[in-house]
Amino acid sequence: MRGEDNKVLVTGVAGFIGRHVAQHCLDFGFKVVGIDDLSEGFLENIPQGVEFIKGDVGDSYLIKQITEKYRFDYIYHLAGFAAEGLSHFVRRYNYTANLLGSINLINAAVRTKVKCFIYTSSVAVYGSQKAPFHEEMVPLPKDPYGISKYAVEMDLKAAREVFGLNFIIFRPHDVYGEYQNFSDPYRNVVGIFINRLLENEPITVVGDGLQTRAFSYIGDVAPIIAESPRKTEIHNQIFNIGSDERHTILELAQVVAKCFGVRPEIVHLDPRKEAKHTFLSHEKLKKYFWERKMISLEEGVHRMVQWARTKENSRYTKFKDIEIFDNLPPAWKDKDVKP
Repeated sequence: MRGEDNKVLVTGVAGFIGRHVAQHCLDFGFKVVGIDDLSEGFLENIPQGVEFIKGDVGDSYLIKQITEKYRFDYIYHLAGFAAEGLSHFVRRYNYTANLLGSINLINAAVRTKVKCFIYTSSVAVYGSQKAPFHEEMVPLPKDPYGISKYAVEMDLKAAREVFGLNFIIFRPHDVYGEYQNFSDPYRNVVGIFINRLLENEPITVVGDGLQTRAFSYIGDVAPIIAESPRKTEIHNQIFNIGSDERHTILELAQVVAKCFGVRPEIVHLDPRKEAKHTFLSHEKLKKYFWERKMISLEEGVHRMVQWARTKENSRYTKFKDIEIFDNLPPAWKDKDVKP
């Protein structure tokens, strides 16, 4: 089924997941408009065929203009600040980027009668509850990032009750793959490990490295998000999305090193406050989407490494606007920034 008559907005289109969702929307035949402020994304990420607008979703006037001009059928909201651990130290920035920008989009969606609002929330809404996490759990986020994500989830439910706005909420986890910013020092452990080896540096592991995560390849996540609004039976529902395959951080280090053909040199850093084991149930998602063979960690990392070898490295500038320096991990401190 093609979608030539559907006009869609993809926020964060120059970023990681946004880029992939936009490409799949184009493949479906959608007319795709993308917006990004390029604070963390890159122009070269934007797929050919996307009508690009440089701008911030926090600009309510711009969002009002865009949505009234195009009258979108679907809005895919993937923009935002996504450094979960760092969010403790940039609280104001976190809430401004993740909460206020989302509300601008929800307001605009209501006003222009958008058919469905697709929102990428996060595993962070579950906090440190006992895994596996499932959608019926009451969220208990433990950091400002997770709190902001859950707040938007609740606002979407309120907008549905009052205005009839349809939504779909996805809670992805540990997503990695091509077009991810592997030079970002604050998040995405797969990218961090790749970056260390590209720089011929030891792999730095937080704590003992026995934490378990279900690393999720982007090719197993983005197509489902892009297709979702056409499945009207899943409107106004929440879904976990990602891999069922769990690995320790040390196992990941071995896999990344193998892709580079080296034995990993591992340096252990002080532990941080984080969930020891994070994995999710995807049984609900599987009821609505066909069973497909998911990419293994070895294959997914291999694909990302091959892509990363072709790209410039060290393009990330450390975050300059730290708001709280108390207890800031040493690895995140910038020599040029003073408390």
